[in-house]
Amino acid sequence: MEHEGFTVWFTGLSGAGKSTIANALAEELRRRRMKVEVLDGDVIRTNLSKGLGFSKEDRDTNVLRVGWVAEVLSRNGVAVICALISPYRDVRAQVRSRIKNFVEVFVDAPLEEVIRRDVKGLYKKALAGEIKNFTGISDPYEPPEAPEVVCNTAEETVEESVQKVLAYLEARGWLLPA
Repeated sequence: MEHEGFTVWFTGLSGAGKSTIANALAEELRRRRMKVEVLDGDVIRTNLSKGLGFSKEDRDTNVLRVGWVAEVLSRNGVAVICALISPYRDVRAQVRSRIKNFVEVFVDAPLEEVIRRDVKGLYKKALAGEIKNFTGISDPYEPPEAPEVVCNTAEETVEESVQKVLAYLEARGWLLPA
């Protein structure tokens, strides 16, 4: 079935659950026979943005590159799911302004919770001073002021978070109910 493209932009701290929810959402959209592309921050950094560091300028460049790819894909009927920390509001707003059907999803997990999870060991290194400019520790994270969806991953299951996003997409008419 042909459908209008859209971009679901997951933002939140490292370890909040962005990639987990994004991949579960992608699975459900594929089950519904949609064209889906996931743009994950870790994969993007390895490919599209290789060589960029973690200064504000480099982070902004990374987010804007991903935003451009999402814009191109979504205007061509693809359901684009982006999972990036994307710590700065002003750059997320720039991306939003360029994409017709844009949904910002704040994957909210308290700092204590993501430090507890710390699946990659990054918070431990950042707290020890081994990683500079680490979002949430030595570099700021600016939570969205008015996201369309908030997923509280310390309190919700992955499925509950996915259902919130699906409900929003269905309410907008960008996705038919299952």
